[in-house]
Amino acid sequence: MSEEENKPTYYTGEAKFSPIPLSVSSPQIKAENKGKIKASAVETMQKQANQQINMLRKQAEAIMNQVKEIEARLQISYGIYEAEMKFTPKIGEDYHLYEKDGQKILSFISPDEWGAKMPYDKFLASVHLLADRTWEVKVTNEEGSLMII
Repeated sequence: MSEEENKPTYYTGEAKFSPIPLSVSSPQIKAENKGKIKASAVETMQKQANQQINMLRKQAEAIMNQVKEIEARLQISYGIYEAEMKFTPKIGEDYHLYEKDGQKILSFISPDEWGAKMPYDKFLASVHLLADRTWEVKVTNEEGSLMII
């Protein structure tokens, strides 16, 4: 007889390591539903991935909003730098943009400080020079429009 034929066809090891219950008091061993395990894993995976994707989308939207704000500030800045300036603007200071005869003029005198008659045709906006040399609009004219560009 070969060795294969001499091997017992039942479990002969210690009861605590048995793959099947050996007595009535043994813990119940249930077959695992592999389809259910996979479905649960896939569902969890999808939820986690969707949470991460949504978080990244929100971050991307925030970044794109910042890009749009910077682009708008650049356009406004180009318009202000086209204005006549008879002084060198200092970073962190507020200035006032006016229009006279279709020409833009930057002044350090606000509309309220002119007294009885302002020497310009139109007040456009009060602006603030930022550290990166771009301009931030602080106050617009009465019409609420930015006719700077």
